Amino acid sequence: MMSVVTYTAYVLGKSWNILLNTWPEYREHCRKPYPEIGYRAMGSIVRKLVSLCIDITQFGIAVVYLLLSSKNIHDMIKTFSDNDFSYCFVVLILAVCLLPLTFLKSPQDFWWAVVIAMITTSCAVVLIIIGSSLDYGLCSSYTGMPSYQPKNFFLALGTLLFAYGGHSAFPTIQHDMKNPAEFTKSVVLAFTVMGVMYGPVCIMGYLTYHDTIRDSIIPSIQTVWIQQAINVLITIHCLLTLTIVFNPLNQEVEELLNCPQHFGWQRVLIRTGIMVAVVFVAESIPNFGPLLDLFGGSTLTLTSVILPCLFFLFLNARQMRENDTGKKDDSPATLKDVFKYTPRSTLIICIGIIVFGFCGGAAATFSAIVELTTTNFLLPCYVSPFLNKTMDEDLALVSEYGISFVY
Repeated sequence: MMSVVTYTAYVLGKSWNILLNTWPEYREHCRKPYPEIGYRAMGSIVRKLVSLCIDITQFGIAVVYLLLSSKNIHDMIKTFSDNDFSYCFVVLILAVCLLPLTFLKSPQDFWWAVVIAMITTSCAVVLIIIGSSLDYGLCSSYTGMPSYQPKNFFLALGTLLFAYGGHSAFPTIQHDMKNPAEFTKSVVLAFTVMGVMYGPVCIMGYLTYHDTIRDSIIPSIQTVWIQQAINVLITIHCLLTLTIVFNPLNQEVEELLNCPQHFGWQRVLIRTGIMVAVVFVAESIPNFGPLLDLFGGSTLTLTSVILPCLFFLFLNARQMRENDTGKKDDSPATLKDVFKYTPRSTLIICIGIIVFGFCGGAAATFSAIVELTTTNFLLPCYVSPFLNKTMDEDLALVSEYGISFVY
């Protein structure tokens, strides 16, 4: 999986370089580089579809991170106090606290938030490895190896794509670089570092806890101070990420509704409405694990696996067609051009990845929907009180019997 997402990030970077070399206007400011890649590769309709896909992805990430942050805070409250504070109320309180931060115009001056998020994640990874290593002698002999189930394989695929699928932001990052041509080197280094960080966590978690791991590895760690330190670090990471994730989604809706760029009641109303929508989905599906797998298997599979290869094939074929004919032609390449001008090795690799993305993404999406509606089904927060059943009871049942993966 690591090699697939690294390759797709690589060809996505090459696609943006083609745009910069062919259409000089993209060397100046461009608000939506990824949709522009889709437009130059396959036309204006694809540009709109890419924008929609990215917006849905940003919305889904916001919901997942809000749920994950709320769960971690709820776990800390349960650990350090005897208060029976509802998980659903934590979601609401956290959303209210985050709302003023979403009113900021742009996160471009908050580079420190990205740095802190990176540091907290790195520290959390180290603590997880230490905690699971300390638990190895105690836990490994009391847990069993999980039986192989195809459904769990595809759910894991969705989880991995959620972890590695940041491709929708890559063209924007590349556009802001001093030398965009060097981006392809950056992605190889970035994914190598991510593999070094995530790999040991997955391996140690599996070897130590086996089939007892649920949506998060954190509750499995037996040393309380390590467990809660990881909780704090991951929560800080999620909260900082949330403030950044909301911004492009907010700006997209504001542009659609012709909202003034200066601060005013329109911005407050629109961004409050978006936060309410995120909270409503979070309260309706209060289980972040299968929801994470759902977005990983659907929109993130599109933006991180399928579309990069598809766009590169068409952009590269258009460029080679122009070089072959010697005529300037801005029209997208045809499917015939793709098969005529693309080197066979590149064509085979890209088609293989596209087929894998379609099949794996469809299976992961279906498996996640089954998880949400059957195995890990939780009543919406606004329904459970009327059935005399608390959300904390539901979460306890899922924790006891559910099956999921490390995030």
